[in-house]
Amino acid sequence: MMKVLIFCLIISISGFSQVSERNILSQKYSLEFVSKNLIPHNEWKPYPKTNQEWQAILTPVQIDEIIKIAENFLNSPIAEITGSMAMDFVRSGDRENHGKASYGRRNHLVPLIIAESIENKGRFTEKIFNLIWAICEESYWGVPAHIRSTGLPDIENPVVDLFAAETAAVLGLADYLIGEKMDNINHLIRKRIYFETNRRVLQPIKKWENYFYLSRTKPVNNWNPWIISNLLMANLFLEKNETRRAENVKDYLFHLDAYLNSLGDDGGCNEGPTYWFHAGASVFDFLEIMKSVSKGKINIYHEPLIKNMASYVYKMHISNTYFVNFADADPKIEDPDGLLLYRFGKAIDDEKMIAMGQWAFYKFNQEMTVPGRNSMRVMENLMYRNKIPMQTGQYQPSGTYYIADIQVLSSRTKQDLFLATHGGHNAESHNHNDVGDFIVYANGEPIIIDPGRGNYTARTQTQRYDLWYTQSNYHNLPIINGIGQRVGREFEAKEVKSIVNESEATLKMNIASAYEKEAKVQSWNRSISLNHQKNRVEILEDYVLIDRPISLQQVFMTVCKINIDTPGTIVLEAEHSKFEISYDPKLWKPSIELASTEGMEYKKFKTNWGGKPVSRIILENKTLKQKGKYGFVVKELSSK
Repeated sequence: MMKVLIFCLIISISGFSQVSERNILSQKYSLEFVSKNLIPHNEWKPYPKTNQEWQAILTPVQIDEIIKIAENFLNSPIAEITGSMAMDFVRSGDRENHGKASYGRRNHLVPLIIAESIENKGRFTEKIFNLIWAICEESYWGVPAHIRSTGLPDIENPVVDLFAAETAAVLGLADYLIGEKMDNINHLIRKRIYFETNRRVLQPIKKWENYFYLSRTKPVNNWNPWIISNLLMANLFLEKNETRRAENVKDYLFHLDAYLNSLGDDGGCNEGPTYWFHAGASVFDFLEIMKSVSKGKINIYHEPLIKNMASYVYKMHISNTYFVNFADADPKIEDPDGLLLYRFGKAIDDEKMIAMGQWAFYKFNQEMTVPGRNSMRVMENLMYRNKIPMQTGQYQPSGTYYIADIQVLSSRTKQDLFLATHGGHNAESHNHNDVGDFIVYANGEPIIIDPGRGNYTARTQTQRYDLWYTQSNYHNLPIINGIGQRVGREFEAKEVKSIVNESEATLKMNIASAYEKEAKVQSWNRSISLNHQKNRVEILEDYVLIDRPISLQQVFMTVCKINIDTPGTIVLEAEHSKFEISYDPKLWKPSIELASTEGMEYKKFKTNWGGKPVSRIILENKTLKQKGKYGFVVKELSSK
């Protein structure tokens, strides 16, 4: 079974930190403890089920909004999922047609079952019945990209991927909220729900050695908590045999430890903030459900690792919807989940996270957005919707942070100049070959960027490092002898050192090992610094090559308007500010080129950067010395 998940392995190779055998959950909570403290299936009532119970937590206006959302789906056709859709991935590389249909079914089902639970008139039951039946009839609950190159699933060998796990949780919630109403249509539908969930998910996961995301010896990524949190919910709602139910929970504690063991003590997420909402946030989903079903007896919120893992998300927040986006992370999270952030902050007693949650909720999340395949998070957020107080203070991203586990530094000046940079290695989860990269923002605007990722397609799997945006040549790095960095755990930053004080935030590293031998690099000491006193970013390079190079280039990526007319100065013009990159004109000759807009992957860049083209500035070295020192300064010219 391992080989059917090869796509995930390619983009999810081990993180920087090594596995630490903490086993916080499985060591602390034995099967006997779990069995003794688990609320029985027929007694666990985590969510409202009747109109009266819903009215106790939601206002009439909010209830009406949910009903209207469900009404939008009441008469809409159930999307067809064809074999040809499944084959799109292997034929053209496209994931969108299948995803739109599959995700659409689940996104419709969640608000429909909540609305029926609230309204209790039977208006939505037939549509719910048909959606559940259609989902149970699907050959595979996941996506074709996760079963390698076959396109179609091997029905004798069920694979538990992200979306199979989400589907199991959605069906579990349907059974909990309106199962009795399904019985009134046909009692066999609930039997089918359990049978399919058990066959496709609960039983296959017991062969956990077959799944890379459950490894005990290699670091695992967001797949682990994303899947395990959903399996927990499905098991608790659907498994009526109390012995099996407790045994499964104990297994899931063991499996979630694999993710927690993969984190360093600082709790850094090497996949970036976008994936934190599926990784660290899914750990929180799991812990909240465990706290509920054990009456608070299973609770590890006091652990420093959990607190550090949570705080990562605000340490990587730049401004408004912009977040640090190394690797496959997106530069924008359009609607950061304020209720989740607030709830997590309250759980660990982190005032900054609480404030961030309040800010995000009142800025982005006040309208009802019930559709969502993460049914657990939808329900938990609904429970808290009227508990979040009005903002008591103005949240502002601030501070300087160094996360040693993943070698990421972020800092900002009082004038709102922001720098993030990192060392790490080129086998991180969702890796780009970008050791030593950095980004610069000012007044909440991107100045020097990491381009981010394109749409996921088959080429993300089969030709990942042929795509321009995964290559070091399209990051803010040197190109040496025409050669960029290479993928692999051994291609890493060495001698990494952070310097953080009132006057500066600096990351120093030797990035020579990130380049393949053909680049002929003996040492390349790079220093990226935010000078708080002068309000500028300083880049210093000190290198020794084996031979005199045939070419030496320095790259800067941006979405700003660019002017290179004045030797020694590159002017970058954003919407509200103007910056310059200063360089020695005796050493460098600048040129500009636009990044490729070809292929299905490019759609994502239009979204990420508001339609602005991604440009690459290339500085060509004129002197080509075997060893040397040079630098660049990035500073503001004016604010508009």
